[in-house]
Amino acid sequence: MTVKNPIALTLSGVSKLYPGVVALEDVGLSIRGGEVVGLIGENGAGKSTLMRVLGGATAPDRGSIELDGESIAALTPAEATARGIAFVHQELNTFTNLDVAANVLLGREITRGPLGVLDRRAMARAVEPILQRVGARFGARDSAFELSLADQQLLEIARALSMDARLVILDEPTSSLTLSETQRLLEVIAQLRDEGVAILFVSHRLAEIEQVADRVIVLRDGRNAGELGRGEIEKNRMVRMMIGRDVGQFYDKRDHDAHAPVLQLRDVATSTYPDARVNLSVKAGEILGLAGLVGAGRTELALATFGIDARRGGEVLVNGVPLPPRSVAQSIAMGLCLLPENRKEHGLFLDFAVSENVTLPSLARLSRRGVVDRAAERGLAETSQQRLGIKVASLDRAVAELSGGNQQKVVLAKWLAMGPKVLILDEPTRGIDVGAKAEVYRLMQDLANAGVGILMISSDMEEVIGVSDRVAVMCNGAIAGILSSRDLTEESILRLAVG
Repeated sequence: MTVKNPIALTLSGVSKLYPGVVALEDVGLSIRGGEVVGLIGENGAGKSTLMRVLGGATAPDRGSIELDGESIAALTPAEATARGIAFVHQELNTFTNLDVAANVLLGREITRGPLGVLDRRAMARAVEPILQRVGARFGARDSAFELSLADQQLLEIARALSMDARLVILDEPTSSLTLSETQRLLEVIAQLRDEGVAILFVSHRLAEIEQVADRVIVLRDGRNAGELGRGEIEKNRMVRMMIGRDVGQFYDKRDHDAHAPVLQLRDVATSTYPDARVNLSVKAGEILGLAGLVGAGRTELALATFGIDARRGGEVLVNGVPLPPRSVAQSIAMGLCLLPENRKEHGLFLDFAVSENVTLPSLARLSRRGVVDRAAERGLAETSQQRLGIKVASLDRAVAELSGGNQQKVVLAKWLAMGPKVLILDEPTRGIDVGAKAEVYRLMQDLANAGVGILMISSDMEEVIGVSDRVAVMCNGAIAGILSSRDLTEESILRLAVG
């Protein structure tokens, strides 16, 4: 299927100011049907504001929008949709209580008879060709509840195409996908481009930008930092334009001394893999990477180790002292802390102030006779802000207002204030920009140099190889092998990960 009227969209001199903040200043962007344009930049660079301008949710203070040769001061959401601009958001909007056809045609259902009864067969017939177009492996009558995250992404794209979308804006579409699911989605994007659909691909994963984009537009501090053509798209150039330094500086390997184990897992079994037994140790002062394919049991092992989930056998020792099962409070008291995979749902109180989030685990020692010493609480929050470089106008601001990288720093700050002996970091850089990643890596190395043992779970192969002193690889709930730093290659890790 070929798009009959490919889009031609140009933004010129677009600026948007909020009180005390310049979100966009004199930004330009152009995109045409049949091309994939990568949009990159650090958190806070202006990408989200620019996407809201394109979608009609935000009107620019200055600048012009030219769409199909027509000059428009600002779009409304209805106008953007009518003109063929569609969004697939990072936070998916799938209604899991409905089937696929109902999700795709939401608000545009096909009915029959005077009572307006849903014609489910007609809806399925209308949706099936669209599902085939995006290469979906599920049908129109399937329940959305049964779909994987990757399939939900395809469902969202199908919904956009059902509204005759000529420009599809993909916001971090691969952040929660496996390697194979990501490759499948990138193939769908390439197919849509060949059909004449324009794709604006917004992502922190620069390897994917390098693979799929025809052009790359870089934003920095709300301004255009540059543009790269197809032959110029290369990771180090993108990083340099985004943050002004080379990607090689992210992974400065450090010399470290081997110390006694600070965390030991002996024959630990989880509820997900009750028949598998994990034996693992993390030494004081080292960063042990935990790699494996999605579903290998890494997060389940972290939750069982920390005491959130039940252990089905074995024991966990911190500095040689056994931890009782299902006792998070005891884990924290003994110096074992967990930074969860989903910081928004499990690591933060989004409506609470930054200072309240940072000091929450420390309230017992900040209180006297049950009353919190506000001066001490404020002092701890300010010290943590300075130590981690948390960028926020005021510590009284809600943590929901921070960028992803700064939210991750808040989660780290609350545990660092406890003086941990062991940190379990589950996907510590997921969804944050390259600049914030570099800061997290430096912090991890500083902690390890100070004698903290770090167990880092990551699906980013480059991160695992670049940051870890050793890497343990999981497969089907068990440790398939442990690699020393000199043996770390993508091939050696994947060979163990697939069993």
